[in-house]
Amino acid sequence: MYSIHIDTARTWRGGQNQVLLTVLALRSLGHRALLVAHPSGELRQRAMEGLDLLPLAPRLEMDFSAAWRLARVLRREEPAIVHAHDPHAVALAALSIAMARQPRPPKLVASRRVDFELRTHAFSRWKHSQVDRFVCASDFIRRLLVSQGIPPERVCTVHEGIDIGHVEAARPLDLHQTLWLPRGSPIVGAVGALVNHKGHRHLVDAAGLVVRDVSDARFVIVGEGPLKPALERQIRGLHLDKHVTLTGFRNDALSLLKGFDLFVMSSTTEGLGTSMLDAMACGKAVIGTDTGGIPEVVDHDRTGLLVPPRDAHALADAIVRLLQDPERRERYALAGGRRVREQFTVERMAAGTLAVYEDVCRTTAGAGSSPSGHAQTSGTGPSSRGGTGRSRT
Repeated sequence: MYSIHIDTARTWRGGQNQVLLTVLALRSLGHRALLVAHPSGELRQRAMEGLDLLPLAPRLEMDFSAAWRLARVLRREEPAIVHAHDPHAVALAALSIAMARQPRPPKLVASRRVDFELRTHAFSRWKHSQVDRFVCASDFIRRLLVSQGIPPERVCTVHEGIDIGHVEAARPLDLHQTLWLPRGSPIVGAVGALVNHKGHRHLVDAAGLVVRDVSDARFVIVGEGPLKPALERQIRGLHLDKHVTLTGFRNDALSLLKGFDLFVMSSTTEGLGTSMLDAMACGKAVIGTDTGGIPEVVDHDRTGLLVPPRDAHALADAIVRLLQDPERRERYALAGGRRVREQFTVERMAAGTLAVYEDVCRTTAGAGSSPSGHAQTSGTGPSSRGGTGRSRT
């Protein structure tokens, strides 16, 4: 099956990694997949070799020039599926399909990886009405979209997956030597963009509490983003300069992750949390916040611990508990590794995505209808539950 995948981001985050993994996995299964990516974006740079690639990105949400260029590609290529991987990509895809005016237009599939509410202005309502199937990274996101009025039959869940082989191949680093940390000090790590919803300020607050009980603990936060200056000021204000290290963006994040003793995801909202999947695949015990799709990854007190979001004291207590109990860390690490390999692999994600494509292509009655009347969950079975929502965008 021929699919065209659109991602308009310039930066490299978990979403762009999922796009690349999806395209590569589909190609490995013998399906043609053309990638439309930002001309100067990191995704395009990483996908330069071995992929059909079209450098194109809208300058704004309603970019008719970019849409017209893509419409010409759609008429020439005649894909079965156009898969939009971010909100601007949905707009670009919807406009392009409308402009192409093909006798048999491609089906529009839209990935939803964030647990923010859909925008409700007129253009957003129009573009979302053009989507044949929303593919959500977690059941939480699926329930959120249904609560906003998207018909259940147009919404399904395919959990994100990771490339286990790539994770296992990453060379571990000695973080004590690499980052000049005291020998033998336990390392608590986090990986994620320095943006509000990742909750790093709560992790820094927790670090200030942890060092009262585990004085040699060190915290390593891997990632770049607009909140870096504010976090640096917070670290100085709490006199944690020797205890908290901000590494910035690192291409070798997996190698750093393998040097952690404990992984923490302190998000206030989170679609699923693929960096946590990476940590579990690396054999690390994890602590996550009980929000968004994180509880679909972490089975509390079996594969890790869950704490309330925005609660530095609860987070600090969980960190201290696991740092002081290596046997429990090992138990969580083993159970977490098994869970990822059973439920969150790129192969499972690709199979689920293909099943969505096949189902939506059987649809002949227009956008949103489905012969089965069911949404697919995790690529393995039917589900159409509703739910409640929150947040924004």
